[in-house]
Amino acid sequence: MFNDVNRNEVLDALGGVTFDVLVVGAGVNGAVAASALSRQGLKVALIDRNDFGAQCSSNSSGLAWGGIKYLESNEYRLVRRLCKSRNRLVDNFPSQVKEVRFYTSIQKKFRWPSWFIYLGSVLYWLMGSGYTRFPRLLFKSNIVKEQPIVDAGKVVGGVEYSDCYLPDGDARFVFGFVNSAVNNNAVVANYVEALTSNKNEVAGLWETSIRDSLLKRTVTVRSRLLINACGPQVDLFNSVLGLETQYKHKLSKGVHLIVPRLLEEEKILTFFASDGRLFFMIPFGGRTCIGTTDTIVESPEVRVSEEDRDFILKNANELLQLEQPLTKDDIISERCGVRPLVVKQGSEQSGDWFKLSRKHEIHSCDKKNYVCIYGGKLTDCINVGEEILTICIAHGLLNDEGMEKWYGEPPREERDRFYRLASKSGLNGIERDSSESIATRWWRLYGERAFELLQAVNENPYLMQRPLPGCPYSQCEFVLMAKYERIQNLEDLLRRRTNIELTQAQSILLSHPAMLSISTLVFGEQGATKLEEYRHGLVSRDTKSKAQANRRIAKKVVGC
Repeated sequence: MFNDVNRNEVLDALGGVTFDVLVVGAGVNGAVAASALSRQGLKVALIDRNDFGAQCSSNSSGLAWGGIKYLESNEYRLVRRLCKSRNRLVDNFPSQVKEVRFYTSIQKKFRWPSWFIYLGSVLYWLMGSGYTRFPRLLFKSNIVKEQPIVDAGKVVGGVEYSDCYLPDGDARFVFGFVNSAVNNNAVVANYVEALTSNKNEVAGLWETSIRDSLLKRTVTVRSRLLINACGPQVDLFNSVLGLETQYKHKLSKGVHLIVPRLLEEEKILTFFASDGRLFFMIPFGGRTCIGTTDTIVESPEVRVSEEDRDFILKNANELLQLEQPLTKDDIISERCGVRPLVVKQGSEQSGDWFKLSRKHEIHSCDKKNYVCIYGGKLTDCINVGEEILTICIAHGLLNDEGMEKWYGEPPREERDRFYRLASKSGLNGIERDSSESIATRWWRLYGERAFELLQAVNENPYLMQRPLPGCPYSQCEFVLMAKYERIQNLEDLLRRRTNIELTQAQSILLSHPAMLSISTLVFGEQGATKLEEYRHGLVSRDTKSKAQANRRIAKKVVGC
């Protein structure tokens, strides 16, 4: 295994053996494919040209839900499947996927009355096998009393129902599958791009040229099967290979804004925005995540625009009753990504793209030993992994007998043993500025590696200190992440392994002295250099976003 990662060793391993499977793309689809296949004993390589889960899988709403909105388009089979998938996630990841109440307000003149939406929520509950708490019909008086933050002036009623969310965000959850693949001896590398790939028909192998963007080193990976899990870049990678399948992607940009906490309760406020789509206010690391937008785009390379900010803030201010309206000065951070929506080749789908679902499709080209994963959402990730296993059986890479379970948290007995040991160390009390204990959070984030944290702080209590005030992460956690989590730069750590960049003001990230302490814990002697690089990149990202917005405004002014 490559835990204390030496990138040259990883590249040597990638170019030194013939793999059963090379997975290109380490978002949720690629991560579950690598995890599922490596668990069955296959030689698996997983690469991504960016960090793990750096595109769609770190910019979603962080919800594991059954797709209640698809009832309106009569996609009952999809809703049933997603509800079963959601239930399966909670059963197997009970500390990482949590049930939460969605408190939904219905405005006057909405296309459906409250009682009808309530009946839909009951149907949704039944389609989910009654797994969650039963829905509740809300009258205007309920909303006024229970949620005074909601502007009840235009509200006629609502409904409260249950679905699930990821308390630590989507990127952290996806990394869990990457980590699982590593534990199953997969060779895994971020910041490694697939340049070209050709099928050697004589040897029956794919020969994929890859380049490490950090070491500037190129090697060739040989594999019996090639999986294209590039998310919104699937079509681009197909074109590089000169292959065409029956599907393609239509892309929709989604934006979320992170603002100071608006609601103390662990509930998700749900509304219907001015464009008719669901609009959420989600608890997020002591803050509130608001969104999302839905804008059709041609490229997966997207940024937040002034129009996006105005849309979200306008809707939030119209739907809430705040002492002071939210302004752009209240924005702590932003998340922006695309939804890859599956359509068939030759189908323009020029109608309402709001009605396109987040279903996935997997195309398998048997003659080429080539697989493409299209679309999908986090809720359905286990199904994606299972389907990939079935395809590998069909390709003769696996035997369908003796398949091992490849997903889920460590056994409950191990969790309980950790809690007992943590209790003896005084870590089972509720953490300050939190609603949970240190032990609970550690187990959720690190699983069995939490035992290492416990041993470390028992030997050196100083490691329990938090370098950054207001953030729950202690010194021992940064040391553990540096050891195991393949962090190449501070953005990997602060935006995807943790939520620090998303929940802390940019002024703190740019100037707080604790940032050097954190960077040194992770990068040692390179800490100061890595921090300087991060701060330069943070300012550069912000400048580019503002420059693009200013150009759009200028175009409007001159009428271009």
